[in-house]
This record gives sequence, C-alpha cells and structure tokens, in this order.
Amino acid sequence: MTIEQMGSQLVDLAPDLQKFIPPAKVVDKPVYSPWLGSDLRARLEARGCDTVLVTGGETDMCVLSTVLGAADYGYRTIVVEDAVCSASNQSHDAMIDLFSNRYGQHIETANTAEIVSMLKR
Repeated sequence: MTIEQMGSQLVDLAPDLQKFIPPAKVVDKPVYSPWLGSDLRARLEARGCDTVLVTGGETDMCVLSTVLGAADYGYRTIVVEDAVCSASNQSHDAMIDLFSNRYGQHIETANTAEIVSMLKR
C-alpha cells in the first residue's frame, strides 16, 4: 500500500478533524512507530505532555508500535478502544485483550465516551 497506488486522500486527516489544524498539529510518520523518524517525542516534551491517547488503524501493527513506544518513554498511555481498528477482527480483539489485561499495569483502555467525560471534568 503506497500513496502512489492508493492516493493521498486515504491517508489525509479526516475532514471533520481538519478544522482543528491549527492549533492542533499533524505528525507524519514514515514507519509503523511514530517514535521513529519523526519529532513526536520532542513535540510532546516541549508541551509538557505526560499522557498519550492512542487511536488509529491496524491495532496489531501501528497502534501496537505506538502503544509500546509510549509506555517505554513513560507516558500514561490510553488506548481508545472504539477508535482503533484492524483488517483482522481476531487480531484486533486479541490486542484489545492484551492491552487491557496483560499490559494493564502500563496501558489503560477506555472508550470515546469515557474519554470525553474525563475531559469535561
């Protein structure tokens, strides 16, 4: 899957989210992990960020890489369960279970409604 073959519209930010740019920032990543080949960590540190909410595609690939890196760097890491997906339902379900149970000491899971409720407090 390359941009040349599928077109950039499939990797662009969703139109409903584009209205938040700026002040929000977009960080493009060249590999599965956003921690490699980008300045994401420096941007988060510059803002004093201590928590990462993880959403996105391929729970068992990019999301996994993001989550493990965030935990390695000591961020409070929350996977937004209803805002991640995978081409494989079986792998997706297994990763959510892994995040919730096996990695429960380091990674939290929550759904969008729970996140919004926490942010309104």
